[in-house]
Amino acid sequence: MQEFKNRNKNNDGDVSEKKSVIKENVEKVEEDPRPHPPSPDSRKIISLNVLSRAIVITSLLIVVYFSSKDDKMKIFARHTVFLAGKGQILECSLNYLKDIDKYEGCFPKECKRFVTDKVISPKETEELLVMAKKGFQQYDSTEGITTLDLDSGALTNGVHNVNIYQNKDKSAFWIEDFNLFRNVKEKVKFAIVHHFAVEPSKIFLTRPALFMEIKKLSSEKSKTFPITYWQPHVDNDFDNSYHFTAVLYLSNYNKDFKGGRFVFVDENVNKTIEPRKSRLNMFTSGGENRYYIEKVTSGIKYIVMYFFTCDKQYAIEDPKMTKYLN
Repeated sequence: MQEFKNRNKNNDGDVSEKKSVIKENVEKVEEDPRPHPPSPDSRKIISLNVLSRAIVITSLLIVVYFSSKDDKMKIFARHTVFLAGKGQILECSLNYLKDIDKYEGCFPKECKRFVTDKVISPKETEELLVMAKKGFQQYDSTEGITTLDLDSGALTNGVHNVNIYQNKDKSAFWIEDFNLFRNVKEKVKFAIVHHFAVEPSKIFLTRPALFMEIKKLSSEKSKTFPITYWQPHVDNDFDNSYHFTAVLYLSNYNKDFKGGRFVFVDENVNKTIEPRKSRLNMFTSGGENRYYIEKVTSGIKYIVMYFFTCDKQYAIEDPKMTKYLN
């Protein structure tokens, strides 16, 4: 009997041991860390999820990029909107105040910038554009900026120079062209007199009296091109005889050319002027109106730049036919 009990006890131990082994094997199967290859359907779901996330992230980055650009740039004058007049009063820079303080009657009521489409007529603008193109035909530049100074006759792109007044071909300009230039200059001058509250007898045109033709410049040449109009600058710092600056646009932004907008560099948000035919942009020439021009990316942009001084010793006569014929 005792032997039977011992045998049963041993059998129970064997059974318990077998159950323990089976349980241990089951747990090992359940905890098997070996990776299982994903099914084709699960692979498709993962790929779609990754693609969707990539699209969302890219979209957000694009929005943030353009939003940050917009935050730093504000359109002051759109080319699609006719402006009777729009101005912004500014705090004069100390250097400008120190320089202009000695000119009685030429001290502006306030430093500012002012844009208007009312001063110069479309007819005058078209005639000035014809005049400019005739001048630039004397030297056909393929890229970058070319300037024509009607005071000296200098036609240059910073590398090559021609003097149109020494050219044997005297057929480019006629007396009507110089009369037109003088009449438009007088309108610009009196617009400055009116909006900046200076005396007309105390403000004078100074050199250069510039036509500008601006074309696209290759990225390689922009590194060495001598006239870097896209770099921010201050006119009065460049030449302290400049006290008032005016820009007259002879072509339309986004129609005749792309790029080439005028940008005032302000402390928080830059102000942009989009060129429009007959648009006149006037401003005090001190550090309060630091600016640059965006690079032209296609087409051709034409402008006239006028610099006015309060210092009579730097005054120039209006360009005349007699100078051209000598």
